[in-house]
Amino acid sequence: MTTPDSPASAPPAPPGSLRRIVAASLIGTTIEWYDFFLYGSAAALVFNKLFFPDSDPLVGTLLSFLTYAVGFAARPVGALVFGHYGDRLGRKKLLILSLLLMGGATCAIGLLPTHATVGSAAPVLLTALRLIQGFALGGEWGGAVLLVSEHGDPRRRGFWASWPQTGAPAGQLLATGVLSALTALLSDNAFEAWGWRVPFLLSGVLVLVGLWIRLSVDESPVFKAAQARAEARKAAAGEATTEKMPLVAVLRHHWRDVLIAMGARMAENISYYVITAFVLVYATSDHVDLGKQTALNAVLIASAVHFAVIPAWGALSDRIGRRPVYLLGAVGVGAWAFPFFLLIDTKGFPALLLAVTVGLIFHGAMYAPQAAFFSEMFATRMRYSGASIGAQFSSVAAGAPAPLIATALLADYDSATPIALYVIAAALLTLVAVGVAKETRDRDLAAIEPTSAPSPRPASDAAERTARSASAQ
Repeated sequence: MTTPDSPASAPPAPPGSLRRIVAASLIGTTIEWYDFFLYGSAAALVFNKLFFPDSDPLVGTLLSFLTYAVGFAARPVGALVFGHYGDRLGRKKLLILSLLLMGGATCAIGLLPTHATVGSAAPVLLTALRLIQGFALGGEWGGAVLLVSEHGDPRRRGFWASWPQTGAPAGQLLATGVLSALTALLSDNAFEAWGWRVPFLLSGVLVLVGLWIRLSVDESPVFKAAQARAEARKAAAGEATTEKMPLVAVLRHHWRDVLIAMGARMAENISYYVITAFVLVYATSDHVDLGKQTALNAVLIASAVHFAVIPAWGALSDRIGRRPVYLLGAVGVGAWAFPFFLLIDTKGFPALLLAVTVGLIFHGAMYAPQAAFFSEMFATRMRYSGASIGAQFSSVAAGAPAPLIATALLADYDSATPIALYVIAAALLTLVAVGVAKETRDRDLAAIEPTSAPSPRPASDAAERTARSASAQ
């Protein structure tokens, strides 16, 4: 029997329509992650000299990574705001807004005056724009993966929903590729003088392309059906019935799922930023001294492999489940932590490339099923909020401080051992969180109900008598 809260699943979108939706989500997330990762790479390579020139080089790097971490602090705020309105107004509108905010902030960074021009105002302006980037990205991820998950074929949801996840390595690939090309073509002085601005300004062109594609897709049919049911319930119960805020509903009905999602993100988030952001510091430090072009090339090639394996891991999660694939990835990054640094310490490019590539392959095993896994945890009318809160609140404790903590540990101990232990500890947390989670592969997104959801109360005694009379008939 179908209840108002547990309808039959919406039919999957036609193949052509689904591919257009996947393309819209992928291109949008690629642009957003390009903007976000571009900042991280620039923080590791030049921001310490341009915005914190009075500091010791390693201290300057710490300060630039601190502004990098500020962006993560804004992501939970973005998750709350975008999640609330995304569950009320729809996924598509909020995705367009997030793209405009991120692109505008990134272009503005490319126009910023440096410390040499405006003094201490430069890092303040940089931090403010980083906050806007984080706010936008906090709302981007949930909407992008939900738009695909709620359109797609349930039997292949893991595969299709993993494509927006490839926006992260695609953005990393694009950002690192542009920086790598510029550092190869320009002298160090030219790159520090003006070359670093070029990739930030290119974001404006990319945003126009992404905006054109996102405007062409339809709203999620699962969301539209849930919105219609909510309006029907409200009309039937009387005007006094009010729907709870999505955040309140999530914390009431899905608090356990939020905690599981946060725990699942620990190893995934920490390992990724150690492998892709901190590696630029470690490989170019006096400890290894490989050169920034070598480090950028390794991340560039490994990101291409990362992009390719994510859909494969997503497809595997459709066959054997989300949890087994996710657990494999967590075990992998934990086991690879010490070999990762031992390979880099050999000071050879092949070893560096192998270290980063294998690390990202294991990371992909967690990142690929994450989109479908988190989407399948929450009821439709609170799914944007729930998935975004679970994903973004953990980033404050995980991805935000990861390069900062790793750099500080390197400065204090002059060794990679404590950094490897840090990654292993994160892997253990994720193993516990995913280990206690329930498998979600076979859940119907349109039929997931909030646990112990209360029935709406009649607006008055008269309405109650009417309802009882109708029930008796």
